[in-house]
Amino acid sequence: MNREIAIVEDEPALQSNYQEALERLGYSVRVYSSRIEALAAFTDKLPELAIIDVGLGTEIEGGFELCRELRSMAPTLPIMFLTARDSELDTISGLRLGADDYLTKDISLEHLAARVVALFRRIDAFQQPQLPEDVIHVGELSLDLHRMATTWKSAAVPLTVTELWMVHALVKHPGHVKTRQQLMDAANVVLDDATITSHIKRIRKKFLSIDSAFECIETAYGMGYRWLTA
Repeated sequence: MNREIAIVEDEPALQSNYQEALERLGYSVRVYSSRIEALAAFTDKLPELAIIDVGLGTEIEGGFELCRELRSMAPTLPIMFLTARDSELDTISGLRLGADDYLTKDISLEHLAARVVALFRRIDAFQQPQLPEDVIHVGELSLDLHRMATTWKSAAVPLTVTELWMVHALVKHPGHVKTRQQLMDAANVVLDDATITSHIKRIRKKFLSIDSAFECIETAYGMGYRWLTA
């Protein structure tokens, strides 16, 4: 069965271009022109990946709202923004809402396809035979890569696919600094430093919402990040 991708884009020409490019790779693609239309479809059936524009028709930030709604419906569903909005503030906003990737429309169709393949590759990794290092218990943290489950003090931490891989990379070797490049390699994404920083801030916020004393992710300035044990 072909994997199903939903594209939420209000420009018909771009809809067609993205759809054709992804269908050539063997994906099944559904397209929607508005947040309301997409949300109704997602309520009935979730896609395996959602690619969303920020501005949708008269809703200047309709894509952000849709991401927020979709993330509440499906905490681990891969979500990617593909938009003309290229400011750092918009990128950070998209990631804070739980997107796994944020791309701008000046990328080539080949680059888009590569990022989609990379995102699905991470999903596929969850289906591989489980290895001992895929289940980690460090202090109050428990992480099960294959179940996409993370808990802190027995409370669930709703990490996205990208966030889960980053935390996994950090906790595999507590106390060791992971560079931004190593975190990108672990998550199988290509992101700039500001975007990596945004992901780390969001991860910290999720742990802090459970435990206000959480301070296990330390910034090693000029180097990267490390996971500290108590």
